[in-house]
Amino acid sequence: MLTAMTAAALTLAALTPTPAAAPSGKVTIDVVTVNGSGCPAGTTAVAAAADNTAFTVTYSDYLAQTGAGADPTDFRKNCQLVLRVNYPQGFTFGIAQADYRGFAHLAAGAHGVERANYYFQGESQNTPRTHTFNGPMSDNWQATDRAEVGKIVYAPCGEQRMLNVNTQLRVQGGASFMTMDSTDASFSSKYHFSWKKC
Repeated sequence: MLTAMTAAALTLAALTPTPAAAPSGKVTIDVVTVNGSGCPAGTTAVAAAADNTAFTVTYSDYLAQTGAGADPTDFRKNCQLVLRVNYPQGFTFGIAQADYRGFAHLAAGAHGVERANYYFQGESQNTPRTHTFNGPMSDNWQATDRAEVGKIVYAPCGEQRMLNVNTQLRVQGGASFMTMDSTDASFSSKYHFSWKKC
């Protein structure tokens, strides 16, 4: 019995990807397509960190709002990015954590929602994570999504798969707004890589 349990544990350990240190070669990211009301042309920038541990997405016009002067569709904004991550051979990657930041001004009784998910081309979409902020509020906001080590989805080894990143902001109630923009350098989304050797 103990031998069977030990064998099962060893098999599970072999199937569970083991995160590796970031590759020493250069990692770059190409933006293939940008689509959505939250990221009009020319308002989004993507950059890999110098140490290859993460990449950031900054926005300059990502604003959901309600109240005077807002169009009926302004209460919800979204952005869909298709990214090509270029990295050294012998590695693959997944996303271990995603940090989202912005500013919210929410009237009493209003609420704002940040929703996001990411997945590889050809794979089924993962379940979006949702974070809700309640008014009254007029402050910076931050939300973090973390994946358990054993549940990180990696791109298949030896294949170039595009990474799809979907985000959404939604505001309801009163004269309110919520941004995910780069009026401050800290207002950016940050995606933390988990690297694995192939």
